[in-house]
Amino acid sequence: MKKSKIIGLILAIVVVILLLTRILPFSDNAADSSGTRSGSAKLPVSIYIVEPDLLRNRLLTTGSIMANEEVDLTSESSGRITGIFFKEGKKVRKGELLIKINDAELKAELLKTEYRQRLAEDREARGRKQLDIEAISQEDYDVIQNALNTVKAETQLIQAQIAKTEIRAPFDGYIGLRYVSEGSYISQNTRIARLLDIDPIKIDFNVPEKYVGLVNSGDKITFRIQGKELEQDGEVYAVEPKVDPGTRTLQLRARSANPGGSILPGAFAEVKLVLDEIENALLVPTEALIPELNGQKVYLFNNGKAMPRNVDIGLRTEDKVQVMTGLAAGDTVITSGILQLRPGLDVSVSDNERS
Repeated sequence: MKKSKIIGLILAIVVVILLLTRILPFSDNAADSSGTRSGSAKLPVSIYIVEPDLLRNRLLTTGSIMANEEVDLTSESSGRITGIFFKEGKKVRKGELLIKINDAELKAELLKTEYRQRLAEDREARGRKQLDIEAISQEDYDVIQNALNTVKAETQLIQAQIAKTEIRAPFDGYIGLRYVSEGSYISQNTRIARLLDIDPIKIDFNVPEKYVGLVNSGDKITFRIQGKELEQDGEVYAVEPKVDPGTRTLQLRARSANPGGSILPGAFAEVKLVLDEIENALLVPTEALIPELNGQKVYLFNNGKAMPRNVDIGLRTEDKVQVMTGLAAGDTVITSGILQLRPGLDVSVSDNERS
């Protein structure tokens, strides 16, 4: 019994060995066949043709939208409002009458001084004729003329006081919500409404002090506010001549057209300040760069093969990087499959469009 078990075990081992000797050669052949196929396949890649382009060195910051002109309307005199001549939220013209305050007493005073002025003018005319024939002395005529001038000054004073009872628009703009009603009594501290000129608008923003030597009046900016996808253009027209010691930043103010008043003061703005413009710069997509210990490299598409090239980079934009050395105009850079590339690998172009 024991002998039959041993013979059975030996036969089983022999069968297993025979099976392995038949299977392993087949597996090796399959591996060789598969390796041959994989070696002949080309890696599909996307490419980017390097061409000279305009590079704008931009600084990203934030700012606030301000009105071109803004004023809180108040009265120079106290009194009861007899007329309101504007509609809230509407545009008004410079010099347009907005508020009228009761001026009945002042008009009565003006009428009285006008009567006195006409009487003084008649006396002055008679006195001049008498002076010509030496009927009165020069001193007597001077007294008459001084009386006339005094009455004229009183008339002008009352006219100025009447003018203060009329609140007129100091510039073209949109008037906001009013805080008074007809018949209400107002004083010099009473807020009536707010008037804003919002075309053009101003953009206030700050830059770190290290950029002080790079910013000047006339620099171009682009900005975008929340709720609007399109970027607006603007131009710096004023630079604060002092760095804020608290924030170590420099304040700048730009101006931009705002036709239709679609951009409102007080809005938050994302600002891009153009510090410098470089013509004929060579740019490559950021995904084409491969970082190394000693710098950066890219892979070029050269006669169906991937060839590495060391490069020195400069400025960065949102999606591209300036190449200072290592590339020339017309070079074709590989932008996809970067992790699978190796020197001399066979590649094929799957997308001829520039990324």
